[in-house]
Amino acid sequence: MSANVLFVFGLGFSARTLAKQLLARGWTVRGTTRSPEKAELLRESGIEACLFDSASPLADLAVLDGVTHLLSSAPPGPAGDPVLDLHAADIAARARQIVWAGYLSTTGVYGDRGGDWVDESATPDPATERGARRVAAEAGWRALGREHGLPIHFFRLAGIYGSGRNALETVRQGKARRIIKEGQVFSRTHVEDIAAVLEASIARPEPGAAYNVCDDDPAPPQDVVLHACELLGVSPPPEIPIAEAELSAMARSFYAESKKVSNARIKRELGVVLKYPDYRAGLAALLADS
Repeated sequence: MSANVLFVFGLGFSARTLAKQLLARGWTVRGTTRSPEKAELLRESGIEACLFDSASPLADLAVLDGVTHLLSSAPPGPAGDPVLDLHAADIAARARQIVWAGYLSTTGVYGDRGGDWVDESATPDPATERGARRVAAEAGWRALGREHGLPIHFFRLAGIYGSGRNALETVRQGKARRIIKEGQVFSRTHVEDIAAVLEASIARPEPGAAYNVCDDDPAPPQDVVLHACELLGVSPPPEIPIAEAELSAMARSFYAESKKVSNARIKRELGVVLKYPDYRAGLAALLADS
């Protein structure tokens, strides 16, 4: 067995990308999913997968034995963070064996900044209920680290895109919209750059640190859609003023916040060089691979 053992609560889009890279480096990777079907697929890829959700704790705590690195990407719900609610004591009991732990949060903790820049020194001020849940979850993990010596790190992710989940796919599926809100700007990040930041943190642990994970080019969302259409050689969808747009609750929360997120810390402290420094580079690579 590899000396390095990663356990992931919530093997979602970002965590699976990290898991794939670490498996290739000889790590042992374990983790959770809510679906028996997904668990079987993950096992076929080499991940020791088990079931977990907010209503069902781990059936066998032995999966946490020998874990050297821990990552939680399970989102908090109305009742709180499911990992902390069900397994805080189990993690605390193994804190001494864990040399690095990470929590995947969101830049939504900063709330609306009126299009201004924000970095990790800013006090969280969430504008949505989802953002408030993330702030509470960060506080819970920070307390666990402080009380039990868990070396926890926080990664505040901007809008995530990558293979199968990007503006090119939205355009191809006929679901793209160009909703216009004056001054709206948003940061984003390629999923492979998220994995690179996590690996850099593992190599240079700084317990308690928080890192913004985003690219160099915050941009209005309609610009990304327009560029995707240009790459595909199709006509862009019409512009829709936000006052006339029919939006889901999730979409409304997206447009409730406007900010440019600084990524200077991941470069300065972790030595990260982004593979995809802006959405143009990311979309071009995704098109080339499709």
